[in-house]
Amino acid sequence: MKVAEKHFKFINSKTGYVIYYYTLKEHLDDADTKAMLEKIKADVASKNSLFLDTIYWEEEKA
Repeated sequence: MKVAEKHFKFINSKTGYVIYYYTLKEHLDDADTKAMLEKIKADVASKNSLFLDTIYWEEEKA
């Protein structure tokens, strides 16, 4: 059975703009998924010179 991809967007809470999209292609449990997304969030914050608390992520619903 093929694992469904999950799509996430990272949003700047001060502007409301999506600043990064990410697709999770592998199946992970909830804790591992959250850890992976928090790591990506830190990368996005660093690359965009934003505070970590300024960015949040949410799953895109099809």
